[in-house]
Amino acid sequence: MERLLAHHAAGHRTRALHIHLIDPFPPGAGHVWRTEQSRLYLMNTQSFFPTLIPDQGVSAPALAACSFNQWREIQQHTPWERLSGGDKAELAVLGAANFPSRALYGRYLSWCFEQLTATLPDGVSLTVHPAEAKRVVRDHSSGGFTVVLVSGESLAVDQAVLALGHVESKLSLAQQQLRAEAREHGLTYLPPAVPNDVDWDQLPARETVLVRGMGLNFFDVLGQLTQGRGGTFEDTGKPAGEALRYVASGREPVIVGASRRGTPYRAKAELASYYPASVSLRFLCEDAVASIRAMGATAGFDHDIWPLLYRDTLWAYYTTLARTRPDTVSAPLLPALDALLHVGLDGGDPGWQSRLTELLGKGVQDGLVLDLEGLARPLAAHRLRAGAGHRFATHADMDTAVLEYLCADAAGSALGEDDPTKMAIGALNAGRAVIKSLVADRGITQSSWLGELRGWFEGFVEGLASGPPAIRVEQLAALVRAGVVHFVGPDPVFRVQHGVFTAVSPWVADAPWEAKHLVEALAPANNVQGSASILLANLLAEGAVRPRMMMASDGGPVVTSGLDVSAPPYRPLDGTGAPVQGMYVLGLQLSSTQWGTAIAAEASAQYRSGYSTLLDADAIAVDILA
Repeated sequence: MERLLAHHAAGHRTRALHIHLIDPFPPGAGHVWRTEQSRLYLMNTQSFFPTLIPDQGVSAPALAACSFNQWREIQQHTPWERLSGGDKAELAVLGAANFPSRALYGRYLSWCFEQLTATLPDGVSLTVHPAEAKRVVRDHSSGGFTVVLVSGESLAVDQAVLALGHVESKLSLAQQQLRAEAREHGLTYLPPAVPNDVDWDQLPARETVLVRGMGLNFFDVLGQLTQGRGGTFEDTGKPAGEALRYVASGREPVIVGASRRGTPYRAKAELASYYPASVSLRFLCEDAVASIRAMGATAGFDHDIWPLLYRDTLWAYYTTLARTRPDTVSAPLLPALDALLHVGLDGGDPGWQSRLTELLGKGVQDGLVLDLEGLARPLAAHRLRAGAGHRFATHADMDTAVLEYLCADAAGSALGEDDPTKMAIGALNAGRAVIKSLVADRGITQSSWLGELRGWFEGFVEGLASGPPAIRVEQLAALVRAGVVHFVGPDPVFRVQHGVFTAVSPWVADAPWEAKHLVEALAPANNVQGSASILLANLLAEGAVRPRMMMASDGGPVVTSGLDVSAPPYRPLDGTGAPVQGMYVLGLQLSSTQWGTAIAAEASAQYRSGYSTLLDADAIAVDILA
């Protein structure tokens, strides 16, 4: 909507434009960012990061509003009359490098919407429909579309933009079975959901609650079941990792977390910028990116992209280690490493990795060689360091190992730019931004997208670089010390046995955990075929859109998560493969064309992918008005 207004004002004032906004939730904040939700739900980016308003890359200047951080500064001096008491209290102490609540970000989005609607250019009108659309059907007589709402009302429009965002998803077969067995035995099963949609009061105090998934939603669950029930955190005056003590209210359940890797996502480093200032990409750089782009869709992630980012990650780690702990590396290490990193870039040197291993073995103190696989599977690395097998004897042993990991992770986050591991992760995060642009719009082979980018790298980098604010890991460590939170272990298996949920890890020799309550700490899956959206279901059934198919390395077809679309501005392809003229797709349903579509646009973005959604919106607006 913002881009339509900007371009209309810039060059289309003579044409009338009427915009219909259709959403059952209030425009601006929408569903995920509702302003009444708990302030324990934090954003995963700092105040300086998000923006709704483009600040580069577009020809039509914004008519109103600003970035979140600019809005934060304005509100601290000239508060908007619609701010709540909670908003004002949060804003009073919120800095540029702090993590805002989702409720406050929703207030920013609502303010932006009000600013935009107050500055509608001449010839533009707007109707907001607090409803859900269930069908979009081509009107062959007019060349436009009929949009049918759930209420039965119909709207005649010339163009339609599918900006659906997060929609509910159907349960997997395994989840359906757990839910059915839970109902049979009177158990509580909470499926994947937007956390603010869940009634957390149905989980009783002092009873055991199994929580599957230890990504970002896990910390939302923790907040509601601890601080949300009156528990408090006190400052201990000790270093990071032991800085907090949890004082229980007595209303908490016993929380048992489980995930494939057995540990939560790593915390974000405490930085003054989104990407570390001390990290630069020397290998996955502009020249290399240009060369890979020139290859077209013959490029592969493992062969052409990962070797470059791997070198950048190594360089970030060892230069930080040499700068902060010079006694741990030999003087010749960095020059020798620099020379070796520039060798074998074409992948034709089978002895390169062994020479790297030899160099690091001689030049780096024992125990400080970067182990990327170990970062992704920290409990395996923990057992290797201890000289033990992969099995833990008891649940207490598992808790101790995870607590050690949490404390070390929090301490590393507190060091910020001076922590070698966090700077290696910072290089991966910066590389991820480059890769997003590089692989968009069929930039690598389909088999590489499926088996490499999505097959291993996505889960690897998300667990390292998409973690929570450091304070959340600090709080979790305190909850473990207080005996409120425990852990199942890696590769957990969940069942209903003897009338209760059970969770067991092959890594732990102890008896299975048992509980009457299971929470799926996962966001609803972003998969158009598995969506519970009535609109998407009808569009697919009527052949108006189709999911994208890709060919795996074995030649077999794979149905992917997103819609099949044309080149930008993204039009869905219908069942025959033809672009649907006048219909556009924006956001999460582009997940099979763009990689990493779920993050907000970045203010003053360093990389083009940081504001790609705004560029997509801009291109759609230009096409509509043309």
